[in-house]
Amino acid sequence: MASQSQSQTPSLPSTLVARFLRTNNYTETLRAFIREAGLPNNVGQPSSSSNQNQHGESSWTIEGVLEEKKAFDKSVNLERYGTNDKERDEWSVPAPTKANPIQTPNPANLLACSVEPWKQAVGGDREDGEEEREKEEDNGTYLVATGADKQLHLFSTAAGNHIVKSFSGLSDSPILSYTTVRNGRYVFLTNMSGQLLLQRGTETLDCRKDHAKYAVKVVAHEEGGAEDGKTHVWVATAGWDSKIVLYKLSVPNEGPETAAVTLGEPAAYISLASNPESMLFTRHIDTGELILLVSRRDSTHLYYYQVKDHHDDSTSAPITPYECPLLGTQNLAPHSNAWVAFSPSCLALSPDDPGLLAVAASTTPHMKVLLVRLLFPSQSESADRSERDGTEPRATQATQALAALSLQNKEDAAILIQANTFAPQTAYSTPQVVWRPDGSGLWVNGDDGVIRGIERRTGKVAVMLKDGHDTGYKVRSIWAGWVDVLGDGGEVVREEWLVSGGFDKKLIVWKAG
Repeated sequence: MASQSQSQTPSLPSTLVARFLRTNNYTETLRAFIREAGLPNNVGQPSSSSNQNQHGESSWTIEGVLEEKKAFDKSVNLERYGTNDKERDEWSVPAPTKANPIQTPNPANLLACSVEPWKQAVGGDREDGEEEREKEEDNGTYLVATGADKQLHLFSTAAGNHIVKSFSGLSDSPILSYTTVRNGRYVFLTNMSGQLLLQRGTETLDCRKDHAKYAVKVVAHEEGGAEDGKTHVWVATAGWDSKIVLYKLSVPNEGPETAAVTLGEPAAYISLASNPESMLFTRHIDTGELILLVSRRDSTHLYYYQVKDHHDDSTSAPITPYECPLLGTQNLAPHSNAWVAFSPSCLALSPDDPGLLAVAASTTPHMKVLLVRLLFPSQSESADRSERDGTEPRATQATQALAALSLQNKEDAAILIQANTFAPQTAYSTPQVVWRPDGSGLWVNGDDGVIRGIERRTGKVAVMLKDGHDTGYKVRSIWAGWVDVLGDGGEVVREEWLVSGGFDKKLIVWKAG
């Protein structure tokens, strides 16, 4: 295990020097360097397959390091950082920096973690002392974590973070994503089997399998204030069968939780050219209509899909399922001449600006983060796309080129920040980005066991959290937000939390130190 961790350690300057001396057989110089620098004896030890050319010889040379430096300098010129002339949007302090490991029942790779409301989460199998303690400590909000062992765990948010409930037979495969509605009354979960589960407390109400492969993401949107005393909920699931499925549910606002709530047949779907990467519900900033924002693999675009009930004009009966119409797209690499520069792997809306989007890109060898203004399609653009009948004069090549250039300039101006986070990742990584609850910055994960904080104003790395996860192990999932906990005097205290789970089998709550 030590050799594996060492082989995945980032290439620090001292490591590069030691590796060069070792691979070129400068034994005496290497010993003196290790002794004077206070480094471990195996520093710079290459793996059996890495850093070798086709003849099995070492490819680490001074010339190679210089070439890497030139490539890095060239990539830096393409970055876009914010200015330092504003006082707002600075990285606020105090910020979560202190790691608090949570003891999980079983050691397993963590796949998802967050703090969520979950009503009626505990059953009647508790002892009297535990029941009284949970009544005092528990406010219906739990630390939730899912693992590769197919289990889902709920932990208390009070001091000690004791285990409250473990679901061992809830899903037949690892749970990849979940979300709650109605303040935790109902929970939607998706798993590697392609299933969507509807959970209420400890009871599974319904289960559907409309995806042929992994259901990697589930999001929900509530439409409150219904006249019939019910809340209408839109639920969207994304699967690795290049498809997004949407459901519409009606759940009671009040009264006993005995009413039958089921998922029902899908209300709509979206067929994609490649697997979806991320999605979220948002409202059109001008019209207020509901939009599903989608990104997919091997595409640098954001896709705006309209979400609403469709009816047959002749009978006024709802059409189920229907394909959501595409309202427009937004290119995040408008001037790139590469076929595919990156994929927007994770999308997160700003907590204080509904038109500002954070994007974690699939760039290698390091993750890049973009702050982008959403360019919502206008009604005229949507009408032109749907009503164009071919009777208009044929556009010339010059007018088409000018229109394309104008659109590219508009999309380029919408990219406020495009910054390198220096978080290492590969083509098999799962980039994650979340906002700090006050909107002053972002958190991103990494394959090196480090969580990095990015300042919103400049886009630069403001803090690196290293003393939590093991070096060289992937941080799979992160979540950030406000959590209400009981203070020493029994009063409710609001704390800023950062929750992370990784492939080192660790679940960590980060708090301000």
